[in-house]
Amino acid sequence: MTKNEFLSRFHHARTIPTEPDYPLHSAGKPAAVLMPMLERRGQLSMLFTLRSRHLKHHAGQVSFPGGKQEPSDNNLLTTALRETHEEIGVHPQCIEVIGNLPLYRTVSRYEVVPYVGFVQMPLELILDTNEVESVFEVPLNFLLDKNNHFIHWVTRKNAQQHPVYFIKWHDQVIWGATAAFVRVLSNHIASDAYSSANTIF
Repeated sequence: MTKNEFLSRFHHARTIPTEPDYPLHSAGKPAAVLMPMLERRGQLSMLFTLRSRHLKHHAGQVSFPGGKQEPSDNNLLTTALRETHEEIGVHPQCIEVIGNLPLYRTVSRYEVVPYVGFVQMPLELILDTNEVESVFEVPLNFLLDKNNHFIHWVTRKNAQQHPVYFIKWHDQVIWGATAAFVRVLSNHIASDAYSSANTIF
């Protein structure tokens, strides 16, 4: 998938159902992540981080750069760009943000807004090794193919079943909220739904 094709599918007027999130009974802590898109030789991939293994929360898990909103952040987009700069060294001026996906609530009581943005190439990263152990890329076509999404059903306290998504790429496993963000993006630009939609250019 090329960048132009991705953009034409992303900017449409359809209402896309989000994936089930965790039903918080009161307001969660606001947070944001960036879903970094890379274009190499006309093809797209997405960048993921592997969190450092000494961290107290989510150690060793695959994630997107991001975190909780700080009082100094003007908005959640500022949060996503600041955290991306701090974690992997990409300056906000090197990111073309094209939009965001719906808010997603997590079991750790965060209300996360994922932003989608293209990172300027060539890619120059400076990792904060206190938070990020390494990074890796996954082809976008692989991520958006639901045949590569595995579902594990868990039962909540109210006996309601809830899907947890997993996406395996070589020796890495993307799961939890990060995989849910990818799943929502897949829903958003699905070619079968897109073909019958009214698009905005």
